[in-house]
Order: sequence, then structure tokens, then C-alpha cells
Amino acid sequence: MEKFERLKRTLVHKGAIIDYYQDTIKVPNGNIVTWDFIGHKGAAAVVAVNNDGKLLMVRQYRNALDRETLEIPAGGLENVDEPTDVAAARELEEETGYKAGKLELLLTLRTTVAFCNEKIDVYVATDLQPSKQHLDEDEFINVEAYDIEELAQMVYDCKIQDGKTVSALMAYKNKYCR
Repeated sequence: MEKFERLKRTLVHKGAIIDYYQDTIKVPNGNIVTWDFIGHKGAAAVVAVNNDGKLLMVRQYRNALDRETLEIPAGGLENVDEPTDVAAARELEEETGYKAGKLELLLTLRTTVAFCNEKIDVYVATDLQPSKQHLDEDEFINVEAYDIEELAQMVYDCKIQDGKTVSALMAYKNKYCR
């Protein structure tokens, strides 16, 4: 592969969730180009399997789409060094009100490789125990339970479009539901 060289990275805006940079890159033919880069601390997500085999999903408003979405529980890391299994357990309890007796890594996603370094580790949570939801003051989440076939059909019908949720549900279905 030919060599790309980052000459400079300039912070344009530091946000609450992401940081926006402009990178100056020397490409293999010698040209100098500017590329956008979004820095992200990372995230963790959970396919939460209730004791009856149904999956716990969260329905919440998403500003970027100006509508509610149905997703697996997920959230950002508190810092880049936080273990993702710790974040997954925290987000599961915060968003659904359940604690996991067992967490197993299912897959790792890179959400938008063209301009963002966001990485999401997705876990399967089992042996769920009731606890208490701990929503942030700007979170309004409804918890719903579905079987995997219902959720897969929602993916096929384009009713679930969130990338981490689609990937996680299909991976779970393939690995655990044969």
C-alpha cells in the first residue's frame, strides 16, 4: 500500500460527545489534502437477553433523526481507558433497570470508518436481575421486550435502522439462535 502521511491535525471544535478536527494529509501522489476527522471516546452496547429469552430494547428520541428509534441499550465510555464491559454493564442498568449476571463479547464495530474513529464493543448480557433505571436528566427511555424473530423482521422491514442495533441483532441471531 502506498504511504499516506498526516502532516497536521487541527481541533476545530471540542464537543460533549465528539471532537471535530481537520487533518492535513500528504497523499501518495504528493498532493496535500484536507480531510475531516471526528474523534470519539468509544462506546459499549448490550444485547440484553431476559430470562424468558426475549431481548430488552430501548425506545428513545434521537435528535439527529427527529424521531424515536428502537435500539439495543448503549452508551459512551466515560473515558478512553474505561473497560467496555464496565461501560456495557453500567449502560444496561442505567437504561433498562437490569443488572447482568453474565456479559460475553459478541462483536466490535467501527461505525463510520471514512471520517470517525468510534468503536463500539457489543456484549450479550444474560442472567438478568431487576435493579433500577438511572436515566440522565435528558434521557427519556421506554424499555420493551421482543423475541429475536420479531426484531429480525423489523430489520428486514427497515423499521430498525440503527447500525449498531442491526449488526448486534443479526450477529446474535446467527450465533445463538440456530
